[in-house]
Amino acid sequence: IDLDAAKRRNIAVYRTAGALTHPVADTVIAHVLAFARNLMSKDASMKQGEWRKLPSVTLRESVLGIVGLGKIGKAVARRATSFGMEVIGCDIRSISSEDLRENGISMESFSEVLRRSDFLSINCDLNPSSVQLIGEDELNLMKESSVLINTARGEMIDETALVSALEKQSIAGAGLDVFEKEPLSIDSPLRQMSSCLLSAHNANASPATFDYIHRKTIDNVLRGLRGE
Repeated sequence: IDLDAAKRRNIAVYRTAGALTHPVADTVIAHVLAFARNLMSKDASMKQGEWRKLPSVTLRESVLGIVGLGKIGKAVARRATSFGMEVIGCDIRSISSEDLRENGISMESFSEVLRRSDFLSINCDLNPSSVQLIGEDELNLMKESSVLINTARGEMIDETALVSALEKQSIAGAGLDVFEKEPLSIDSPLRQMSSCLLSAHNANASPATFDYIHRKTIDNVLRGLRGE
C-alpha cells in the first residue's frame, strides 16, 4: 500500500498489527522440530512396513538463524531458546542490544547467518531489498545439513536455485509455506521431493487469530468512521 499516496488523498489506512505473530512463529518451530527429529522419513519408513532406527538431532545441539528480527522473528527466537537452541539473526535495521538480549539473539552478518545456521528461517517483509534474497550464491554458503524455512513471502527465494540445491543435496531440506507463484504449480518439482515439507500459505491458520483479525478490522472501520 502506497501510504504517501493514501495520505495525499486523505484515505485512512489501518492494520491489524501483530495478529499473525504467534501462529506463524509456531509454524516455524514445527518445521524445525519435524526436520530435526526426522519425522517425515520415520513416518514414511513405518508406512512402507519397515522398522528402521533413523538418525535425528536435538534442538540443543542446533543453531537457528533468523533473517528479519521483527515481531515474528523475535517470537521465533523466544520459542527456539526455550528448546536450548543457539539463535543468531540479522536485519537491515538496527536492533537494540536490549532487544537482542531479551529475545536470546546474537546479531551476525547475513553471510555468517547463512554459514552457521542448521535451520534458517526467513521472517523479513517483502520489499525491494528482500526480493530474491536467497539465490544460488546464498544457498552455496549454507551447510549441506541445513534446512531452509520460509513462512514469509515466496518471492524472497529463487525457487529454481532452491530446486537445484535440493536435487544436488547441497542443503538437506526446505520447509515452505509460501512460493514465488501461488498456488504452487501442480507440476512443480518441489511437490515430488521428500526433503520438502510444503503447505498452502497457511502458517497463520488459527480460529482465534482469524477471530481477532475480524474483530480488529471492524474496530478499525469504526475508528475510521469516527475520524480517528
